[in-house]
Amino acid sequence: MLSEPTPWSSDRLELGEGARWVAGRLVLVDLLAGRLLDTTGDAPAPLREVCKVDAPLGAVAPIAGRPGSWLAVVGTGVAVLEGAGGSRLVADLEGKNPARARMNDAVADPHGRFWAGSMAYDATPGAGTLYRLPVDDPPEAAVTGLTITNGPAFDATGTVMYLADTPLGQVDRFTVDPATGALSARKPFLRLSPGEGAPDGMTVDSAGHLWVALWGGHAVRRYRPDGRLDREIRLAAAQPTSVCLGGPDLRRLFVTTAALGLAPRGPVDGALLAVDVEVAGLPAASAAPPSGPPARGSGSVIRLAKQPP
Repeated sequence: MLSEPTPWSSDRLELGEGARWVAGRLVLVDLLAGRLLDTTGDAPAPLREVCKVDAPLGAVAPIAGRPGSWLAVVGTGVAVLEGAGGSRLVADLEGKNPARARMNDAVADPHGRFWAGSMAYDATPGAGTLYRLPVDDPPEAAVTGLTITNGPAFDATGTVMYLADTPLGQVDRFTVDPATGALSARKPFLRLSPGEGAPDGMTVDSAGHLWVALWGGHAVRRYRPDGRLDREIRLAAAQPTSVCLGGPDLRRLFVTTAALGLAPRGPVDGALLAVDVEVAGLPAASAAPPSGPPARGSGSVIRLAKQPP
């Protein structure tokens, strides 16, 4: 039983992100380095590099029915990452953005849709977008006018979505049409002051509570569905970036952190941390297999630099 946040690897990442529990393993990314990493999560151990791409890698989702294949936000778009098959660009979403932009965070919802958020490198206000990639349909802009898009996070039914705009310190809640993915009833869920930290990666547990990593806040928090604070876990790392509930009973909370921009860096800045909690999480949802030919656009060419063993 881990009663206190504990370093779960000797690795220290520049920008750890995108923690997901998939098929008995924890997967995460070192975003700016373009590295996809994993670990069993059973005990502290060095992270294993699954693959490396030549562009920022924001987050991945497993592809339904294709073990070892991932739908990923890479560079300015969305790509499939595979073992022997290399990689394939599915959609270039931000290549024509007037601001120099990249993809940032992404997740699959319980209905197989992939949701991918973007941001400008200089955090230009309003330059970010949340895209929805429906099953068998072209990508579409679901929420525009964002600054740094983080999340989204979905409840078990896929009918509630939480979305963070990190520099603004806010998280909004949406109602999701399970058949179409259409969003409605947008409402403020959290509004945080700068002293509390900025909302970054999020996950919803089996009780419907929202866990939020607080960039710059040395903490993760659990909020009830009505927005009331339920619990705060303080961390030695200054910049928590994403949260994931995993392990054999889905009650181990994993927290990625970043060392980016910190001087001096503390001993656990950039570390993967773990602590046990009382309520179980939800396994990562799988994205539906993308169809169609590779996308054409002006975004980054994505190459797989290393294949998994």
